[in-house]
Amino acid sequence: MALQRQSDRDESSAKPAPPAPGELLVERITHRDVPEVAALLKRVWDAQRPELPPELVKEWEPTPLEFTSRMEGVTFFAARRDGRLIGLIGCELDGRAAHFHTLVVDPAARRQGVGSALTRAGIEWARRNGCASIWFDHLAQFTALPPLLKRLGFTEAGVLHRHLFNEDVRYFEQIL
Repeated sequence: MALQRQSDRDESSAKPAPPAPGELLVERITHRDVPEVAALLKRVWDAQRPELPPELVKEWEPTPLEFTSRMEGVTFFAARRDGRLIGLIGCELDGRAAHFHTLVVDPAARRQGVGSALTRAGIEWARRNGCASIWFDHLAQFTALPPLLKRLGFTEAGVLHRHLFNEDVRYFEQIL
């Protein structure tokens, strides 16, 4: 089970206990985390490099400065285990809907509940922000994501063919 910290500006003055060894911690990132985020994105996409168009990999492996500029208007949650950043999700308000993107998990930490914990953190964030729905888009070739999203209550809403770098994009939504 993931320990989730909603914000580094909690109203309670009590400091939470540090996570137990091996426990998953999900919390919002800050600018201090950017170099580690860039390193995570590089690890994730380097593992996918042969299957992806090079221009897409270049866009998805931002430098720390490029990632910092992407943080404007986006809330990112990170998953850590034993102090190491192993997952990330971006959550963005779009009217009364939330758009989730950039869900990545370190290849060495996959199938350990990291993606589920990050998505649940995003769902709670969307609820707290009064969203009526959530939508998620991803490249159709990433077949591990749809079963995870369906388990968490999302339904497939459509496909855009050859939409992003000539790749199909699938859309999922959840009504809150």
